[in-house]
Amino acid sequence: MKKLSFLVSLTNNDNDYQREQAGAAEKAAGRLGVDVQIVHANNDAVTQSQQLLHFIQGSAASRPDAIIFEPAGGTGFPQVARAAVAADIGWVVLNHEADYLRQLRQSTQVPVFSISSDHEEVGKIQGKQFAALLPSGGSVMYIEGPANSSAAQQRSAGMNLAKPGNIQVKTLRANWTEEGAHRAMSSWMRLRTSQETIIDLVGAQDDSMAMGARKAFAEIPESERERWMKIPFTGCDGLPKTGQSWLRSGLLAATIYIRPNTDLALEMLTEAIRSGVQPLEKKLIIPESMPSIDDLAARVVKGDAAKRPFSARA
Repeated sequence: MKKLSFLVSLTNNDNDYQREQAGAAEKAAGRLGVDVQIVHANNDAVTQSQQLLHFIQGSAASRPDAIIFEPAGGTGFPQVARAAVAADIGWVVLNHEADYLRQLRQSTQVPVFSISSDHEEVGKIQGKQFAALLPSGGSVMYIEGPANSSAAQQRSAGMNLAKPGNIQVKTLRANWTEEGAHRAMSSWMRLRTSQETIIDLVGAQDDSMAMGARKAFAEIPESERERWMKIPFTGCDGLPKTGQSWLRSGLLAATIYIRPNTDLALEMLTEAIRSGVQPLEKKLIIPESMPSIDDLAARVVKGDAAKRPFSARA
Protein backbone atom coordinates (compact mmCIF):
# COMPACT_ATOMS: atom_id res chain seq x y z
CA MET A 1 0.00 0.00 0.00
CA LYS A 2 1.25 3.47 -0.94
CA LYS A 3 2.48 5.52 2.00
CA LEU A 4 0.11 8.44 2.52
CA SER A 5 1.49 11.97 2.26
CA PHE A 6 -0.08 15.10 3.70
CA LEU A 7 0.65 18.83 3.52
CA VAL A 8 0.01 20.96 6.63
CA SER A 9 -0.19 24.72 6.01
CA LEU A 10 -0.07 26.89 9.14
CA THR A 11 -0.40 30.64 9.56
CA ASN A 12 3.03 31.34 11.04
CA ASN A 13 5.89 29.95 13.10
CA ASP A 14 5.93 32.78 15.68
CA ASN A 15 2.88 31.81 17.72
CA ASP A 16 2.97 29.16 20.46
CA TYR A 17 -0.26 27.52 19.29
CA GLN A 18 0.95 27.29 15.68
CA ARG A 19 4.23 25.75 16.82
CA GLU A 20 2.25 23.26 18.88
CA GLN A 21 0.13 22.53 15.81
CA ALA A 22 3.30 21.68 13.88
CA GLY A 23 4.61 19.46 16.67
CA ALA A 24 1.30 17.61 17.02
CA ALA A 25 1.25 16.94 13.27
CA GLU A 26 4.77 15.54 13.27
CA LYS A 27 4.08 13.23 16.23
CA ALA A 28 0.83 12.00 14.71
CA ALA A 29 2.52 11.32 11.36
CA GLY A 30 5.11 9.13 13.06
CA ARG A 31 2.43 7.25 14.98
CA LEU A 32 0.24 6.74 11.89
CA GLY A 33 3.06 5.82 9.51
CA VAL A 34 2.38 8.68 7.09
CA ASP A 35 4.50 11.46 5.65
CA VAL A 36 3.80 15.10 6.51
CA GLN A 37 5.28 18.33 5.17
CA ILE A 38 4.69 21.57 7.08
CA VAL A 39 4.76 25.05 5.54
CA HIS A 40 4.14 28.45 7.13
CA ALA A 41 2.41 31.43 5.52
CA ASN A 42 3.98 34.23 7.61
CA ASN A 43 0.48 35.57 8.35
CA ASP A 44 -0.05 36.35 4.67
CA ALA A 45 -3.08 34.95 2.83
CA VAL A 46 -1.58 35.57 -0.63
CA THR A 47 1.57 33.67 0.32
CA GLN A 48 -0.53 30.82 1.68
CA SER A 49 -2.67 30.62 -1.47
CA GLN A 50 0.44 30.51 -3.66
CA GLN A 51 2.03 27.82 -1.48
CA LEU A 52 -1.08 25.63 -1.71
CA LEU A 53 -1.43 26.05 -5.47
CA HIS A 54 2.23 25.13 -5.92
CA PHE A 55 1.56 21.72 -4.38
CA ILE A 56 -1.79 21.23 -6.10
CA GLN A 57 -0.45 22.05 -9.55
CA GLY A 58 2.70 19.96 -9.21
CA SER A 59 3.26 16.63 -10.89
CA ALA A 60 0.90 13.82 -9.92
CA ALA A 61 3.74 11.97 -8.22
CA SER A 62 4.56 14.94 -5.99
CA ARG A 63 1.03 15.88 -4.94
CA PRO A 64 -0.04 15.22 -1.35
CA ASP A 65 -2.99 12.93 -0.67
CA ALA A 66 -4.60 15.73 1.32
CA ILE A 67 -4.04 19.29 2.48
CA ILE A 68 -4.68 20.45 6.04
CA PHE A 69 -4.61 24.21 6.44
CA GLU A 70 -5.38 26.92 8.94
CA PRO A 71 -6.24 30.12 7.03
CA ALA A 72 -3.86 33.04 7.45
CA GLY A 73 -6.57 35.50 6.42
CA GLY A 74 -10.32 35.81 6.35
CA THR A 75 -10.95 33.40 3.51
CA GLY A 76 -11.10 29.63 3.40
CA PHE A 77 -9.85 29.67 -0.23
CA PRO A 78 -12.88 28.06 -1.92
CA GLN A 79 -11.28 28.27 -5.39
CA VAL A 80 -8.11 26.62 -4.13
CA ALA A 81 -10.25 23.95 -2.44
CA ARG A 82 -12.01 23.18 -5.73
CA ALA A 83 -8.66 22.90 -7.49
CA ALA A 84 -7.47 20.50 -4.81
CA VAL A 85 -10.42 18.11 -4.99
CA ALA A 86 -10.33 18.26 -8.80
CA ALA A 87 -6.80 16.88 -8.47
CA ASP A 88 -8.08 14.16 -6.06
CA ILE A 89 -6.46 15.87 -3.06
CA GLY A 90 -8.37 15.80 0.23
CA TRP A 91 -9.11 19.13 1.92
CA VAL A 92 -9.28 19.93 5.66
CA VAL A 93 -9.88 23.40 7.10
CA LEU A 94 -8.77 24.14 10.67
CA ASN A 95 -10.26 26.73 13.04
CA HIS A 96 -12.26 28.57 10.40
CA GLU A 97 -15.84 28.71 9.12
CA ALA A 98 -15.89 27.41 5.54
CA ASP A 99 -19.47 27.35 4.26
CA TYR A 100 -18.49 25.87 0.90
CA LEU A 101 -17.53 22.49 2.33
CA ARG A 102 -20.97 20.89 2.13
CA GLN A 103 -21.29 21.58 -1.58
CA LEU A 104 -17.70 20.47 -2.18
CA ARG A 105 -18.32 17.16 -0.39
CA GLN A 106 -21.18 16.39 -2.77
CA SER A 107 -18.91 16.52 -5.81
CA THR A 108 -15.95 14.42 -4.69
CA GLN A 109 -14.92 11.13 -3.12
CA VAL A 110 -11.83 12.51 -1.39
CA PRO A 111 -12.14 13.52 2.29
CA VAL A 112 -13.37 17.08 2.83
CA PHE A 113 -14.14 18.38 6.32
CA SER A 114 -13.24 20.89 9.01
CA ILE A 115 -12.01 20.73 12.60
CA SER A 116 -12.26 23.71 14.89
CA SER A 117 -12.18 24.77 18.48
CA ASP A 118 -15.56 26.10 19.56
CA HIS A 119 -14.44 29.71 19.33
CA GLU A 120 -17.70 31.20 20.55
CA GLU A 121 -17.41 29.01 23.65
CA VAL A 122 -13.81 30.22 24.08
CA GLY A 123 -15.17 33.76 24.15
CA LYS A 124 -17.93 32.84 26.59
CA ILE A 125 -15.37 31.32 28.95
CA GLN A 126 -13.33 34.52 28.74
CA GLY A 127 -16.40 36.58 29.59
CA LYS A 128 -17.03 34.37 32.63
CA GLN A 129 -13.36 34.67 33.66
CA PHE A 130 -13.65 38.46 33.49
CA ALA A 131 -16.75 38.30 35.70
CA ALA A 132 -14.96 36.09 38.23
CA LEU A 133 -11.86 38.31 38.34
CA LEU A 134 -13.86 41.55 38.50
CA PRO A 135 -16.90 40.69 40.66
CA SER A 136 -17.66 44.38 41.22
CA GLY A 137 -17.24 45.24 37.54
CA GLY A 138 -14.56 47.29 35.88
CA SER A 139 -12.78 47.96 32.61
CA VAL A 140 -11.05 45.36 30.42
CA MET A 141 -8.50 45.97 27.69
CA TYR A 142 -9.32 43.18 25.23
CA ILE A 143 -6.69 42.26 22.61
CA GLU A 144 -8.37 40.65 19.62
CA GLY A 145 -6.93 38.74 16.68
CA PRO A 146 -7.14 40.14 13.11
CA ALA A 147 -10.47 41.65 12.07
CA ASN A 148 -10.83 39.22 9.15
CA SER A 149 -10.35 36.14 11.35
CA SER A 150 -13.56 34.20 11.96
CA ALA A 151 -11.99 32.75 15.13
CA ALA A 152 -11.37 36.26 16.48
CA GLN A 153 -14.88 37.35 15.52
CA GLN A 154 -16.50 34.37 17.23
CA ARG A 155 -14.41 34.75 20.39
CA SER A 156 -15.37 38.41 20.64
CA ALA A 157 -19.04 37.59 20.12
CA GLY A 158 -18.95 34.91 22.81
CA MET A 159 -17.15 37.18 25.26
CA ASN A 160 -19.69 39.95 24.81
CA LEU A 161 -22.55 37.49 25.33
CA ALA A 162 -21.10 36.15 28.58
CA LYS A 163 -19.59 39.18 30.30
CA PRO A 164 -21.81 41.04 32.79
CA GLY A 165 -23.05 44.53 32.03
CA ASN A 166 -20.88 46.12 34.72
CA ILE A 167 -17.71 45.25 32.77
CA GLN A 168 -16.74 47.65 29.99
CA VAL A 169 -14.43 46.49 27.20
CA LYS A 170 -11.92 48.50 25.19
CA THR A 171 -10.33 46.70 22.25
CA LEU A 172 -6.98 46.55 20.48
CA ARG A 173 -6.06 44.32 17.55
CA ALA A 174 -2.94 42.26 16.97
CA ASN A 175 -1.89 39.38 14.71
CA TRP A 176 -1.85 36.42 17.14
CA THR A 177 1.80 37.05 18.07
CA GLU A 178 3.59 38.45 21.12
CA GLU A 179 5.37 40.98 18.91
CA GLY A 180 2.11 42.18 17.37
CA ALA A 181 0.42 42.67 20.75
CA HIS A 182 3.51 44.39 22.15
CA ARG A 183 3.49 46.81 19.22
CA ALA A 184 -0.26 47.49 19.51
CA MET A 185 -0.14 48.04 23.28
CA SER A 186 2.98 50.22 23.07
CA SER A 187 1.29 52.42 20.46
CA TRP A 188 -1.83 52.75 22.61
CA MET A 189 0.21 53.70 25.67
CA ARG A 190 1.83 56.57 23.77
CA LEU A 191 -1.60 58.16 23.37
CA ARG A 192 -2.42 60.91 25.85
CA THR A 193 -5.83 59.33 26.51
CA SER A 194 -4.17 56.15 27.80
CA GLN A 195 -2.80 58.07 30.78
CA GLU A 196 -6.34 58.94 31.80
CA THR A 197 -7.79 55.48 31.22
CA ILE A 198 -8.41 53.07 34.06
CA ILE A 199 -7.84 49.43 33.10
CA ASP A 200 -8.63 46.72 35.66
CA LEU A 201 -7.72 43.68 33.56
CA VAL A 202 -6.03 42.79 30.27
CA GLY A 203 -7.61 39.91 28.38
CA ALA A 204 -6.20 38.57 25.12
CA GLN A 205 -7.52 36.08 22.59
CA ASP A 206 -4.15 34.34 22.69
CA ASP A 207 -1.64 33.73 25.50
CA SER A 208 1.28 35.09 23.49
CA MET A 209 -0.62 38.34 22.91
CA ALA A 210 -1.23 38.63 26.65
CA MET A 211 2.51 38.30 27.20
CA GLY A 212 3.18 40.90 24.53
CA ALA A 213 0.96 43.32 26.45
CA ARG A 214 2.82 42.55 29.69
CA LYS A 215 6.09 43.25 27.92
CA ALA A 216 4.81 46.67 26.80
CA PHE A 217 3.81 47.55 30.37
CA ALA A 218 7.18 46.39 31.69
CA GLU A 219 8.93 48.96 29.47
CA ILE A 220 7.14 52.07 30.76
CA PRO A 221 8.69 54.39 33.40
CA GLU A 222 8.91 52.83 36.85
CA SER A 223 6.58 55.40 38.39
CA GLU A 224 3.71 54.09 36.22
CA ARG A 225 4.83 50.50 35.75
CA GLU A 226 3.72 49.15 39.14
CA ARG A 227 0.12 50.25 38.63
CA TRP A 228 -0.15 48.40 35.32
CA MET A 229 1.74 45.26 36.32
CA LYS A 230 -0.55 44.61 39.30
CA ILE A 231 -3.65 44.02 37.17
CA PRO A 232 -4.61 40.48 36.05
CA PHE A 233 -3.70 39.26 32.56
CA THR A 234 -5.62 36.46 30.85
CA GLY A 235 -5.23 34.65 27.55
CA CYS A 236 -6.21 31.62 25.49
CA ASP A 237 -4.56 28.38 24.28
CA GLY A 238 -3.23 27.13 27.62
CA LEU A 239 -0.45 25.03 26.13
CA PRO A 240 1.86 23.19 28.57
CA LYS A 241 5.12 24.99 27.78
CA THR A 242 3.65 28.48 27.45
CA GLY A 243 0.18 29.34 28.77
CA GLN A 244 0.16 26.74 31.55
CA SER A 245 3.71 27.66 32.53
CA TRP A 246 2.77 31.36 32.67
CA LEU A 247 -0.27 30.44 34.74
CA ARG A 248 1.87 28.54 37.25
CA SER A 249 4.33 31.43 37.52
CA GLY A 250 1.59 34.00 38.03
CA LEU A 251 2.21 35.91 34.79
CA LEU A 252 -1.32 34.92 33.75
CA ALA A 253 -4.30 34.93 36.10
CA ALA A 254 -6.25 32.59 33.81
CA THR A 255 -6.12 30.96 30.41
CA ILE A 256 -8.25 28.63 28.29
CA TYR A 257 -6.96 25.25 27.17
CA ILE A 258 -7.50 24.80 23.42
CA ARG A 259 -5.95 21.55 22.27
CA PRO A 260 -4.08 21.38 18.95
CA ASN A 261 -6.07 19.71 16.19
CA THR A 262 -3.62 18.86 13.41
CA ASP A 263 -3.19 15.41 14.94
CA LEU A 264 -6.95 14.81 14.86
CA ALA A 265 -7.03 15.95 11.24
CA LEU A 266 -4.30 13.46 10.31
CA GLU A 267 -6.06 10.64 12.18
CA MET A 268 -9.38 11.37 10.49
CA LEU A 269 -7.78 11.70 7.05
CA THR A 270 -5.83 8.48 7.38
CA GLU A 271 -8.92 6.56 8.49
CA ALA A 272 -11.07 8.10 5.76
CA ILE A 273 -8.65 7.32 2.94
CA ARG A 274 -7.98 3.77 4.13
CA SER A 275 -11.66 2.99 4.74
CA GLY A 276 -13.15 4.98 1.88
CA VAL A 277 -15.68 6.56 4.27
CA GLN A 278 -16.17 10.34 4.26
CA PRO A 279 -15.77 11.82 7.80
CA LEU A 280 -18.33 14.10 9.40
CA GLU A 281 -18.38 17.54 7.79
CA LYS A 282 -17.41 19.40 10.95
CA LYS A 283 -15.82 18.45 14.26
CA LEU A 284 -15.84 20.89 17.19
CA ILE A 285 -13.39 20.73 20.09
CA ILE A 286 -14.61 22.00 23.45
CA PRO A 287 -12.26 24.41 25.31
CA GLU A 288 -11.60 24.34 29.07
CA SER A 289 -11.09 27.19 31.55
CA MET A 290 -7.84 27.05 33.50
CA PRO A 291 -8.40 27.31 36.40
CA SER A 292 -12.11 26.49 36.49
CA ILE A 293 -14.47 29.45 36.77
CA ASP A 294 -15.52 28.30 40.27
CA ASP A 295 -11.90 28.10 41.46
CA LEU A 296 -11.13 31.49 39.96
CA ALA A 297 -14.12 33.11 41.66
CA ALA A 298 -13.35 31.45 45.01
CA ARG A 299 -9.79 32.72 44.91
CA VAL A 300 -10.91 36.27 44.19
CA VAL A 301 -13.34 36.11 47.14
CA LYS A 302 -10.40 35.12 49.37
CA GLY A 303 -8.58 38.21 48.16
CA ASP A 304 -5.41 36.52 46.86
CA ALA A 305 -6.03 36.35 43.11
CA ALA A 306 -3.08 38.61 42.35
CA LYS A 307 -0.74 37.33 45.05
CA ARG A 308 -0.19 33.66 44.39
CA PRO A 309 -0.02 31.80 41.05
CA PHE A 310 -2.46 29.05 40.17
CA SER A 311 -1.38 25.52 39.60
CA ALA A 312 -1.96 24.07 36.14
CA ARG A 313 -1.89 20.65 34.58
CA ALA A 314 1.53 19.17 34.01
